[in-house]
Amino acid sequence: MDPILAEVYSTVLPAAPFVVAAYVGIWVVLVVYVFVLSRRAKRTERDLDALKRALDARDREHE
Repeated sequence: MDPILAEVYSTVLPAAPFVVAAYVGIWVVLVVYVFVLSRRAKRTERDLDALKRALDARDREHE
């Protein structure tokens, strides 16, 4: 093997687990963030539907 490549590999390969862990960590954080946002969006949609129903009921009472 080329001595320069051997030196590069000896420098890069020990850091590989840290790079993989960083990528996995970033993906986990992104997935959790998207999950939290989707739950909040569903909750907001439910709240808006309840508000629309309450306003419709109020309008029907005042007619």
